[in-house]
Amino acid sequence: MHVADADIESSVGQPSQVTLKTAFTVCFAVLAVAVFAVLIVKTEAALILTGLAALFAMALDHLVSLLVQRARFKRSSAIAVVLATVLVVLTALALIVIPAAITQGEALANEAPELIEKVRTSRFFKLVDQRFDVLNQLQRKDQNPAGLASGALPPLLEAVTGAFSLVGATITVIFLMVFMLVFGPGLVQRILSQALPERRPRYERVLEKVYSATGGYLSGLTLICSINALLTSTCLAVLGMPFFLPLGIASGFSSLVPYAGPIVAGGFVTLLTLATAGAWKALLVFVYFVLYGVTEGNVLAPLVFRRTVHVNPLLTLFAVVFFGELAGIIGAVMAVPLMATAQIILRELLLIRREKLGDRVPVP
Repeated sequence: MHVADADIESSVGQPSQVTLKTAFTVCFAVLAVAVFAVLIVKTEAALILTGLAALFAMALDHLVSLLVQRARFKRSSAIAVVLATVLVVLTALALIVIPAAITQGEALANEAPELIEKVRTSRFFKLVDQRFDVLNQLQRKDQNPAGLASGALPPLLEAVTGAFSLVGATITVIFLMVFMLVFGPGLVQRILSQALPERRPRYERVLEKVYSATGGYLSGLTLICSINALLTSTCLAVLGMPFFLPLGIASGFSSLVPYAGPIVAGGFVTLLTLATAGAWKALLVFVYFVLYGVTEGNVLAPLVFRRTVHVNPLLTLFAVVFFGELAGIIGAVMAVPLMATAQIILRELLLIRREKLGDRVPVP
């Protein structure tokens, strides 16, 4: 007891380990985190546009690097060639596909009220409505004051505002992408030159892994979207669907959201087929989307997500749900590259910790 009392007295008599400098450091760290969180919330749109521009720039930079290494182009000439090629390809696709897609899209929009009424009066919808009370829930949403306030705005003004916003966002992304291609590598090298010499190789390795994973993901995702659009358009055209082209393009874009996108697109196209072409063709469309979903989920998606970004499908789905909640469809599209980047950084941090603990492991 006397020894314990002596230990307590000695510990009480010792000066506190928490200094004024430590207290200021902790307060400053908390304030910095709070400011950073507020900055992210306030600049959400700018961050989304910058992220999209960075993804496009990384995808095109792989082509630029290929021309520089294989064809011995200067980087400025390679950038010009890649941008010109992309512009020509997009223009050709626009001239071939967009006019027909717009025509069919206008016809679909004109027939939308009639199609909605057919869906509401169908036997399938009546069964679903009896089970889940869908109509009453939709009517409650329509009676929401916020919804009524937003609906009071003239549709023409909403359309004009949305068009200007889309054009402005597109121009911003294009300029950001071009500037990233031109000045991005030099800026990264100047930032790396400020790091300590012994830490610079580690930073370069992390950036190289992120660059390779993102580029592989984007190239594979482009292939998946193209396959989806081509197969879906062909299937709907063979079945005689009147709006096969815009529906096929929309289905292709749905693959930008891994796993969840094709399911939503398949359900929508199946219901639309049920309203326009009958139950048998709707059943065939449903079977097609099931077969394609199995193929994409078990063949195409693993080829992209496991071999390029090395992200587990479960983590991919979590990332899609989380970032989709934060930033909508754009967040869901950027979920996989962000998860891959976080995974790479976490692995490096764990490697640093193991090295500090003395468990030396070979660097991959």
